[in-house]
Amino acid sequence: MHSNRSRRLSRVTPQQLRAFEATARLLSVTGAARELHLTQPTVSVQLRELAAAVGEPLFESAGRGIRLTQAGEALQQTAGELNDCWRRFESRLAELNGLVRGSLRIAAVTTAEYFVPDLIGPFAAAHPGVEIEFAVENRDGVVARLQRGIDDMAVMMMPPEDLPLDRQPFLDNPLVVIAPAGHRLAGRRLRLSSLAGERWLMREPGSGTRMAAERHFAELGFEPKVAMSLGSNEAIKHAVAAGLGIALLSMVAVRPPVGRAAATTAEGLEILKVSGFPLRRRWSVVWRRDRPLTIAARRFIEHLSAARELRAPRGARA
Repeated sequence: MHSNRSRRLSRVTPQQLRAFEATARLLSVTGAARELHLTQPTVSVQLRELAAAVGEPLFESAGRGIRLTQAGEALQQTAGELNDCWRRFESRLAELNGLVRGSLRIAAVTTAEYFVPDLIGPFAAAHPGVEIEFAVENRDGVVARLQRGIDDMAVMMMPPEDLPLDRQPFLDNPLVVIAPAGHRLAGRRLRLSSLAGERWLMREPGSGTRMAAERHFAELGFEPKVAMSLGSNEAIKHAVAAGLGIALLSMVAVRPPVGRAAATTAEGLEILKVSGFPLRRRWSVVWRRDRPLTIAARRFIEHLSAARELRAPRGARA
């Protein structure tokens, strides 16, 4: 029986593994077909043939969707390792020919979407042979991707401590208190305690900005009156501008980086001058210590280290 299974596994094709990897990552046959530029029936056939070769079902129904079986979870790890090995080989082969080629998968927390594309642009222009995938999620989503080993690296403010990660801080990330334009406290020098009676608008649980705010407030013994949780920086900015409350946001969400546009505060908002703020944090690029980096990933990390022209916006001091 073992020899029969070995013979079946020897007939597994790269196309079947690619179809499986995409379906396992997206938990969607339709999504995998779209990503691979194949028809859904083609992907379904490849998955059936792969399951027959393994001798075990790889997916099972879960409500309206699908989930991995135990055999599927084991194969996902193996397929990921094989894919990583092949990507490193392609990258190494390109390097031997004096080229940087291959793919580069970058994840970023939502606030980082304001500046990471500015960093990717020059790198992509300098390395046209590198295909770049850029995913944006909140902190919990990025941590989940790191746990599953989906990306080469991630850009975030608060990396998890319980994963085997290497990190490189590369950019300041000041957090500021914002209020509606014309707020009665605007222009005054304030203590945080003077904002105890204000309605606070917070990012959703699972976001790095909320985690940073809650930790800092807890350290100071300050309990904000949280009136609303919102799922994006833009939603918070609009809500603050509409007079629904005040908020703590990254400066990069309130003012664009120098060089992209004039460093002016978003319309309808003011930065309050609160003692102890801006809250000083840093952006880091992080990657799995237990997974070797491709040549393209190493080059991008070097690129981030050299990208000193993207600094915190002017006026970050309060």
